[in-house]
Amino acid sequence: MGKKIRIYLSTLLTAYHHYQRIFKERREIKIIIMDNLIEAIKQLKKEKNAIILGHYYQKGEIQDIADYVGDSLALAQWAAKTEADIIVMCGVHFMGETAKVLCPDKKVLVPDMAAGCSLADSCPADKFAQFVKEHPGHTVISYVNTTAAVKAVTDVVVTSTNARQIVESFPEDEKIIFGPDRNLGNYINSITGRNMLLWDGACHVHEQFSVEKIVELKQQHPGAVVLAHPECKGPVLKLADVVGSTAALLKYAVAHPEKSYIVATESGILHEMQKQCPQTTFIPAPPNDSTCACNECSYMRLNTLEKLYDCLKNESPEIKVDAEIAEKGVKPIKRMLEISAQLGVIMC
Repeated sequence: MGKKIRIYLSTLLTAYHHYQRIFKERREIKIIIMDNLIEAIKQLKKEKNAIILGHYYQKGEIQDIADYVGDSLALAQWAAKTEADIIVMCGVHFMGETAKVLCPDKKVLVPDMAAGCSLADSCPADKFAQFVKEHPGHTVISYVNTTAAVKAVTDVVVTSTNARQIVESFPEDEKIIFGPDRNLGNYINSITGRNMLLWDGACHVHEQFSVEKIVELKQQHPGAVVLAHPECKGPVLKLADVVGSTAALLKYAVAHPEKSYIVATESGILHEMQKQCPQTTFIPAPPNDSTCACNECSYMRLNTLEKLYDCLKNESPEIKVDAEIAEKGVKPIKRMLEISAQLGVIMC
């Protein structure tokens, strides 16, 4: 080996070890900062008598620090019964609104006010109200992924956990408007034999799962069970072995940890799945975008530990809901909770 080559390799190795030490130090510094941040959040939470509610689609570190983690139904149930003075909703905006209308006397905070929801955005309140007016004589059932203003023109709210049971609690000949998710509505129609009139909305995350890539994954992992959320398109649901809410999919995996899974819902749920089933293989179903291996909600990812700390420290951003809208919007939410309790549909 020539002298120049030896010098070159030596320089490369020196640089490699140098930057390796820097990266290691940076990782260690980050760990120290994050540990201190977590302790600071816990201290603020204690001082302010606050509770942190986290959705399954949040980042892992948010889920880990939350007092309660769950799907939309569970978060609504916990918000309704908490004795905390402050509720910090780590999810998206409509979840904060739901907590606020259920607890008007409590301060409801969100780490990032920009954390919206594509499904809620697909159903503007004025247009939905006009749609309802154009179809008189219908019971209006709205998915929880809607604004408070949409809930205000709704008879009963549902989540993916209780949608089937609540729809089936009405007479078979009941005329029903279901919004805003057409995929969930079509799925409920298919398993109940109903013919609900559907609003044409959808979730951008669940719309993007690739049928072709899921088929490829099934070929690569022939023993894997496909878990899918009912907000997915029909062709994806046809490939699924188990269709259910986020909580239901988690419950199934926990009950069958010996299996491996292809998971067609927002990838944040993999954190809790892996936490409860550390030896189980969970494979995120990929979207149509060839550059991504999993499907994440960009809105859910806006919340961070840093924003959570600032939110608690400054008690801002705070969710505000117009009093008239809140008065109307709380009724279908409470009706959902009452029917769920009667049917035994409780948080997982």
